[in-house]
Amino acid sequence: MSDHTHSGAAEAHEHGHDHAGHNKIYFVIGAALLVGTIVTVLARYWEFNSVALTVAVALFIASIKAFLVAGYFMHLLSEKKMIYLVLATTAAFLVGMVGLILWSDADQPRGSTQKIHYVP
Repeated sequence: MSDHTHSGAAEAHEHGHDHAGHNKIYFVIGAALLVGTIVTVLARYWEFNSVALTVAVALFIASIKAFLVAGYFMHLLSEKKMIYLVLATTAAFLVGMVGLILWSDADQPRGSTQKIHYVP
């Protein structure tokens, strides 16, 4: 027969699960996302001098909220090695593809003439 003398909290602690700590983090991140959403709504009424500054502020707020969601709710902060490997692989393919495009930009098929049309 199995021994059921351990309480649920002690069993969770023995297995390395701290649900109360995780719940606290989730509530803090949820509150931060709520504040970020309020700031996003209020930012609609702020007057900026340029469109570039408006876009920069919007992207800054959205980036913070995306980091919180991806990092904590999707548990990506605990998977750093794999994330960096995927990011490095993606960056290498990006550099390779952009390099191939730039390298082949001047290439023309045999027997063709270069036609450049600029749209005003």
